[in-house]
Amino acid sequence: MKLPPTTTIPIRKLTHYLLVPREHDDKSKFLALADFTLQNPNALLIAIRRLIATQDAIEDCANDYGVFFHVDGDLMSPTNKLLSVRTIWIRRKIDGLFHFVTLIPLR
Repeated sequence: MKLPPTTTIPIRKLTHYLLVPREHDDKSKFLALADFTLQNPNALLIAIRRLIATQDAIEDCANDYGVFFHVDGDLMSPTNKLLSVRTIWIRRKIDGLFHFVTLIPLR
């Protein structure tokens, strides 16, 4: 199953979490390997959208908030560099909509 095009990916999740250096669970250094930085958050947004448009979502688990899915594949940067990732998504129980949770490097 493909995630719908209406899937929510908050830009703030990119600019205040994924692309910002963090003491714990830092993903910004990994993303910078493919030139995804705070200077171009839309490039990461486009790459994530391209990933979910081309790869199937796999159901993982459920809790009180909804059902979790993952989508694995490569993010292609504007400089044609690839990063293998697992993206995590939730279909919220409250409204049935899909929302981006995070991404995990796959090596």
